[in-house]
Amino acid sequence: MANLQTATFGGGCFWCVEAILKEIKGVETIISGYSGGTAPGKPTYKEVCSGLTGHAEVVQVSFDADIISFEEILVIFMTTHDPTTLNRQGADVGTQYRSVIFYHDDEQKSIAEEVVKQMAAYYEDPIVTEITSLDVFHHAEDYHQDYYANNQSQGYCSFVITPKLQKLRQLHKEKLK
Repeated sequence: MANLQTATFGGGCFWCVEAILKEIKGVETIISGYSGGTAPGKPTYKEVCSGLTGHAEVVQVSFDADIISFEEILVIFMTTHDPTTLNRQGADVGTQYRSVIFYHDDEQKSIAEEVVKQMAAYYEDPIVTEITSLDVFHHAEDYHQDYYANNQSQGYCSFVITPKLQKLRQLHKEKLK
């Protein structure tokens, strides 16, 4: 029986983070969505993209902790996006693209703080990744789910996501499915 745990984080466009984590051994499910906002109700993609709701594009990951730990997932996350750029990843700019770890309990908070501290040595600029308690996770619209798998020939996928997947395969090949 699987030792399923849940993690939620954002590192730019959720299409990128989802595509990366889908390739990791032990990851069971990934749902793209929105968290961290202050606007009431369930936000839409258009509202989140406006930057006015305060939500970040995130993924919620269900993983088997007997196969991959929360710490290992965070190391993969921290090395496959740029955690040193405030409210942006490449050409994607706005608070919805911020680097953020939403912890589910005190243990995840402690692990996240330690991983970010350890990863700081690998970056020239300071890490700006937020570490904050998960309040509410909103499931994104259906067309955002499995976006890369369903749209690989689309320009954004080819020019932004595919290179991130190549980096993943170079840095973390022992963790791939």
